[in-house]
Amino acid sequence: MILAFDTYYYNNKAKTVGVSFNNWLDDTVFEIKEEIIEDVPDYEPGAFYKRELPCILSLLKQYNLEDVELVIVDSYVLLDDDGKLGLGGHLYNSLDKKNPIVGVAKSSFHLNKTNSKPLLRGDSIKPLYISAIGINLDEAYELVKSMHGNYRMPTLLQILDTKTKEK
Repeated sequence: MILAFDTYYYNNKAKTVGVSFNNWLDDTVFEIKEEIIEDVPDYEPGAFYKRELPCILSLLKQYNLEDVELVIVDSYVLLDDDGKLGLGGHLYNSLDKKNPIVGVAKSSFHLNKTNSKPLLRGDSIKPLYISAIGINLDEAYELVKSMHGNYRMPTLLQILDTKTKEK
């Protein structure tokens, strides 16, 4: 099973959604789980993981991690060329380095040239930025590239984004 997570913040709350699927080519999710956490800490520049990691870890309690092949996060795994951990890297460590993590970020991070790879999908001229830990970056890139969908954002990650923002 492959899991993907995203979190949406509103009114001092965080809505975290997880979608699961079995194959990178799938066009429908197997299952969707969600959780709302109240009194979420404010965003701290340079330490986004402090805000979102507890939300993902809480929702992960609803899964059997032994069944999880890989986790996708809507963020970076590594933030710079020196290997500074981003959300995905901190998640990897929190899971005792047992589950590979792939980051799919929507915007460029100027300090990250060697630990991320831009991916153009569909007719988009704006890339997604792929990063990874526990799995080779080129392999992670090819897996995300292979995901279903004709647009910049793979179908399943677009479903995740939409579900996260639903009230």
